[in-house]
Amino acid sequence: MQGLQVMKVLITGANGQLGHELVRAAIASGHEVVATSHETLDITDKSAVDAAITAARPDVVIHAAAWTAVDACESDPDKALLVNGTATKYVVDAAHAVGAHVVYISTDYVFDGNKTSGYDEGDTPNPQSVYGSSKLAGERALGTNDAIVRIAWVCGFYGANMVKTILRLAEQPQLKFVDDQIGNPTFADDAAEMIVRIATEKRSGAWHVTNQGDVSWYEFAREVLIAGGFDPDKVAPIKTHELQPPRPAKRPFNSVLNNSGLKNAGIDLLPDFRIPLKRLVSQLQQNERG
Repeated sequence: MQGLQVMKVLITGANGQLGHELVRAAIASGHEVVATSHETLDITDKSAVDAAITAARPDVVIHAAAWTAVDACESDPDKALLVNGTATKYVVDAAHAVGAHVVYISTDYVFDGNKTSGYDEGDTPNPQSVYGSSKLAGERALGTNDAIVRIAWVCGFYGANMVKTILRLAEQPQLKFVDDQIGNPTFADDAAEMIVRIATEKRSGAWHVTNQGDVSWYEFAREVLIAGGFDPDKVAPIKTHELQPPRPAKRPFNSVLNNSGLKNAGIDLLPDFRIPLKRLVSQLQQNERG
């Protein structure tokens, strides 16, 4: 590739929903990739992290490994802090020891969700859940030249996500989804390309990377059904407090992340979420048909 500086990129959490796409995007961009997963690297083992990163000597580390089971985190705060907070410090320290730049994948859950407009990168975090607090601890482990990329409502071909859930339920006579939580559905393949760019350009500071378009979960469920060729009117709106059983972890009512950093840097934003949604639903339905 003309003008491309080939880098060695180490990606943690490479078997996850986003991790799969990060590996693909980094390779597609011409970079050398070292992919680690839960099976090959225990990020909570400091000596293992040191050994892996020292052996690889990457230019950049994209730290996507995390414990993202929001409700499970709520009942095991020590594990959440270890995996999402302390282990991030291990990764950062090991990366800095070999001169590597770090990009840490964070979340809308670091905010309280009470703002009446979208969250900008510089807004003050105020997590309301164990998961959010543990991810904020990870953010605070980074150096001043490293980057934080916050994503939200992630969907993709790999792993479990809301698109797959909605399609699985699509034949039911009625589906109920909350209409009082809003956010930006973000597609793993789109986000991965932007994250690889931020990483390999060694940008620093906080970045919000989401697809465009704000919707409630109720509205999103309708869009998924439309993309899949189902009747969207079978989705009924409910309120969060009506969920049965109630969710252990508090969800932000407002998860909208403004992509102000990308705008200010003159970088084209990710497309409206309906574009990758159609692509993903088509992929999943083709896969289902074999």
